[in-house]
Amino acid sequence: MIYSYNPKHVGDTLLVISADDRNLPLTYERKYNITQIKNSEGTIVGWNFFNLSEALTLEETGQVYPTKEQIAILNQQLHLSGFTEELPEEEAPKFVVGYVKSCVPHPDSDHLSVTETEVDNGEVLQIVCGAANIRQGLKVVVAKPGAMMPDGLLIWPGVLRGVESYGMICSPAELHVPNETGKKGILELPEEAVVGTPFTPGK
Repeated sequence: MIYSYNPKHVGDTLLVISADDRNLPLTYERKYNITQIKNSEGTIVGWNFFNLSEALTLEETGQVYPTKEQIAILNQQLHLSGFTEELPEEEAPKFVVGYVKSCVPHPDSDHLSVTETEVDNGEVLQIVCGAANIRQGLKVVVAKPGAMMPDGLLIWPGVLRGVESYGMICSPAELHVPNETGKKGILELPEEAVVGTPFTPGK
């Protein structure tokens, strides 16, 4: 789930992105102050909570991370509006320290690599990476599927030249963090970085 709130430019509306719309046609169903968005396959891809401040106050803007209590209020609003679905109370972090367990050349590219990268809770993701400094044994920052980058880019599973990829291994510029080493390519974390630890972009 990606939550975005920008009252200055969008109005008093919480935008919730729950899945990749896959560029399929969308349908909208509004009940009171909430709109449910589905793609043509029937998958719920998002919600709009209009007049949010009538039910909930958010101090932050941009991508926001509602607490369990705030999610409970949003779910209450869903039920009061007549929807039966609920937003999940808690999700694993979308940006985490990862460990590149393997790294091999892409079979159809001279600059891409295919990695098996461990993230949180022992999960291993296949991620295609184009950085020249990617290699086995690195500690890196992984944006998992469903992450929103600081520039607004959404990360979803994809296929790069015929190979499936589930996330992105990030550079300092993509994370909006200082590049203290001055090296090009992905951000290389120190060996003592703990796999699965949440990482906050922009800090």
